[in-house]
Amino acid sequence: MLVIASRGSQLALWQAHWVERQLAALGYPSRIDIIKTTGDKITDVPLAQVGGKGLFTKEIEEALLDGRADLAVHSLKDLPTELPAGLVLAATPAREDPRDALVGKRLADLSTGAKVGTSSQRRAAQLRNARPDLRIEPVRGNLDTRLRKLDEGQYDAIVLAAAGLKRLGWEERIAEILSPDIVCPAVGQGALAIETGQSGFAVCRQMNHAPTQWAVTAERSLLAALGGGCQVPIGAYATVAGERLSLQAVVVSPDGVHVVRDRSEGPVADALRIGRELGEALLAAGADTILESVYG
Repeated sequence: MLVIASRGSQLALWQAHWVERQLAALGYPSRIDIIKTTGDKITDVPLAQVGGKGLFTKEIEEALLDGRADLAVHSLKDLPTELPAGLVLAATPAREDPRDALVGKRLADLSTGAKVGTSSQRRAAQLRNARPDLRIEPVRGNLDTRLRKLDEGQYDAIVLAAAGLKRLGWEERIAEILSPDIVCPAVGQGALAIETGQSGFAVCRQMNHAPTQWAVTAERSLLAALGGGCQVPIGAYATVAGERLSLQAVVVSPDGVHVVRDRSEGPVADALRIGRELGEALLAAGADTILESVYG
């Protein structure tokens, strides 16, 4: 029986059970092993202040490497662009909506000084650029915890990934899906990553969705070129139509004042190059200065 390593949050377990069902349909029985990660243990500090890469993946990858698990299911946006030696990204199943969503009120309906909750530097920076009159405040916790804090009146609105809300059946809570031109999503947002050692690759590869793979390859290539992790103000959004790939990206200073934005497109076969070259173009246009200020 295959062992699936997963975080224990409601959304992580939804994702792991989805993979469990896909494996069963392919003829492979499996069970889920819940692993608590560093990011799960830190609940009182914004993740951007913690720094480092792999906050939600390190302990899970250790379980793969020492043989306690055969495969791991991650939210792709949590997975660093460089994987440990011996591990591979075996599959990216079909992607859910990668965009961000406002819950509570639409952006245009938020009054001056309204309190919006997010612990993402990327979301906060872009919201400050679009609406500098808002108060952007940290909010931590799982999806249900964040929604409860909103319902208690601690915030006028909160920003969440549309994918998580849709997967858990809470789509009706969405007040507005934010355009990528206003809040560009995180690299890999809405996509699952199935990580394995070489021995599990062939089995898990059967769950791969090529258009999703092309899109996230471009986004992750851009992130690697920028040298960023998942907690920095970098947004990227790739779409695939037939054999063509379009990629837009943004780097924003945490205060929302300085924005570097660009886009590119080309054949899906060139996804790696498109991402790398767009990242290099952003750096040349001033993103390097923004990122240096973030990294200190």
